[in-house]
Amino acid sequence: MSINEQPSLSGLSSSNLGYPRIGGNREWKKALERFWQGSIDESELHREMKRLRLEHLSKQRDKGIDRIPVGDFSYYDHMLDTSVMFGLVPERFNYRPVGPVPLSVYFGIARGQKGAAASEMTKWMNTNYHYIVPELANVAPVLTENKPLLAYREAKQELGIDGKPVLIGPYSFVVLSKGYNRKDLGAIIRTFLPLYAQVLSELAAEGVQWVQIDEPVLTTSFPVEDLEIIQEVYEALTQAAPSLNIMLQTYFGSLDHYERLTKLPVQGLGLDFVYDDGENLQHISRHGFPKGKTLGAGVIDGRNIWRSDLNAVAALLSQLAEQIPATQLIVQPSCSLLHVPVSLDAEHKLDRELVHALAFADEKLEEIAILTAALGKHDPSALAMLEQSAEAVARFNSSAARVQTAADLADLLAKEPLSRSVPFAERRVIQQNKLKLPPLPTTTIGSFPQTAEIRKARLHYRKGEWSAEQYRTFIQQQIKEWIDIQEDIGIDVLVHGEFERTDMVEFFGEKLKGFAFTQNGWVQSYGSRCVKPPIIYGDVSFDQPMTVEETAFAQSLTSKPVKGMLTGPVTILNWSFERNDIPRRQVALQLALALRAEVEALEQAGIRMIQVDEPAIREGLPLKKEQQQAYLDWAVQAFLVTTATAQPATQIHTHMCYSEFQEMIQSISDMDADVISIETSRSHGELIVSFEDQIYDKGIGLGVYDIHSPRIPDVSEMLGMIQRALRVLPSDLFWVNPDCGLKTRTKEESVAALRQMVQAAQAARATLSVSN
Repeated sequence: MSINEQPSLSGLSSSNLGYPRIGGNREWKKALERFWQGSIDESELHREMKRLRLEHLSKQRDKGIDRIPVGDFSYYDHMLDTSVMFGLVPERFNYRPVGPVPLSVYFGIARGQKGAAASEMTKWMNTNYHYIVPELANVAPVLTENKPLLAYREAKQELGIDGKPVLIGPYSFVVLSKGYNRKDLGAIIRTFLPLYAQVLSELAAEGVQWVQIDEPVLTTSFPVEDLEIIQEVYEALTQAAPSLNIMLQTYFGSLDHYERLTKLPVQGLGLDFVYDDGENLQHISRHGFPKGKTLGAGVIDGRNIWRSDLNAVAALLSQLAEQIPATQLIVQPSCSLLHVPVSLDAEHKLDRELVHALAFADEKLEEIAILTAALGKHDPSALAMLEQSAEAVARFNSSAARVQTAADLADLLAKEPLSRSVPFAERRVIQQNKLKLPPLPTTTIGSFPQTAEIRKARLHYRKGEWSAEQYRTFIQQQIKEWIDIQEDIGIDVLVHGEFERTDMVEFFGEKLKGFAFTQNGWVQSYGSRCVKPPIIYGDVSFDQPMTVEETAFAQSLTSKPVKGMLTGPVTILNWSFERNDIPRRQVALQLALALRAEVEALEQAGIRMIQVDEPAIREGLPLKKEQQQAYLDWAVQAFLVTTATAQPATQIHTHMCYSEFQEMIQSISDMDADVISIETSRSHGELIVSFEDQIYDKGIGLGVYDIHSPRIPDVSEMLGMIQRALRVLPSDLFWVNPDCGLKTRTKEESVAALRQMVQAAQAARATLSVSN
């Protein structure tokens, strides 16, 4: 559609659903960590957080966004914010909420504190953002403070912004919580309704016009019987604040129960038109959209970093306008912009053609403003920008390094082995004869603390201030120190520590073809932990060995086995910004073939244990049940392609963490890894229950302590975790390990916790000896 053919949608408006918290230079992260370290006090932390909040709001206003979200900012996590707003402090923290929950308790729930383990952390839907799981057991909800109201007042008083308060809806909040029986869902939700009603009525009394209530669970395959309680919820909330306009916001997919959900008594409905596979548009075309309701059209991709073809988006909006008056149509992202980096302003080293194909949070706001101005006001400069965006996207897609078709890949895979040459039962005997490991062998997941000294050395090398030989010598010194520490502690299977790696995905992306890297493309993963996902812009292929030098050096220092450490193909895919015009399965299999070459290179160097980590395999699981098996099939296939050529004597490990695995135990078994380690400590061992009903016949290590908390559990606590697992898992297949890598912990914390872990394993072995 050309500039002159664009229809005028007079009255069209814009909105945002959420903005990145971290700041353009990760000021948010730095302030939090200074506070935790004691270098700033609470009042200084509050001042810095307020400065960032107001800066983010001002930026959205200045970009031309009409409806600006308030209350989406957090000191840690928005689900945790909702928990403490409703007084959901677990009993172990010995705090009964009276008024606002203090920061010491708030951060204690998130990170743990002396005598009280942190709450469980898991993935937010199918993203790489982690939320703190609310615990509903043995606590009565009470409104401690109206956080959305405070956020609204601040924006109004400080900046004159009449904001749109954001909060998690009652249905999604309870469904994503723990500590109750699913049959009691309706009764649990009803206990929260008076609190939500009070929040909304106070917002209405303050003069708030619109409130955004996020219900992401509505895009999942939820039970149809839940529609009754959802109806009850929104009838109650509308009655509580009849003058308030509720925008019921969904994202990450389409609605299965479109006709029922569009009839809910709310004034607006937000739908995702990017990750819905075209289904939301089909629903509207087939069933229409309720008269008088406002549609929040999520037409700009809030999860990936590619520039939109604004001409195509304009055509979609015009199609929607055939069903919905423009005055009731809002242009917005498909979800909160929490999941993308802040701005392209710092990206001076990327190829210019690639930069022109990208859009981070600020650029996505500009895209929304351009669409609104072009279609709503027929602004000539905005209309010209529609054409420019279409040309930029077409130019990049036609010139990028992509030559391998899906058919080419299929032909290549047809010539390659897709499974191990010997079944697990036989491999196990071969491996044990060679490795001679004790019962309940101990190991770690891979990384050791990345100290300031290590980061400084890496910076010296990257700036050219150190030669390659200086840097190699430094890394080898770190490896030797930690090989000695591991042997002194008594760990059975060692790792080299990954000191040469900044990030487990970025490191491999830098050494494979088809990747590009930003300077400042950070996004929040959990708490203050930020990651900088690589960009997969073209075909992926192996270039040269990536991990052999460090692993082989570590193995030369000890007679104990040292694991080679690789990041698996599905995790690299899920933790990168991948091309959105290539099937994800195709990219995963390209990655698998490249990583297979590295597995073979490690074997040739004499490494007989290789860990191919897949911590992100669960997070990529589609939200719709009918789509999940297809994803699991190709995800398992990608892992098997990576490991298929490994010799029977080579023990393949993998690792997964911080997701719900109960529904995919069979797929995990199908990956045919000799040993898998899975997080269980932060979920307080609940995954163990899955093995009471399902048989797992391969090596497995269920993490016995949480590495994301500074708290160090004692030997008896770890021993209890081991003993509980051994009630349902064979002792001859069981391994003892932490939940995850130790990169973010201090040396002192790591050594102390690992000593306790080894003592717990030794105590468990003694028990086995007695019972035998």
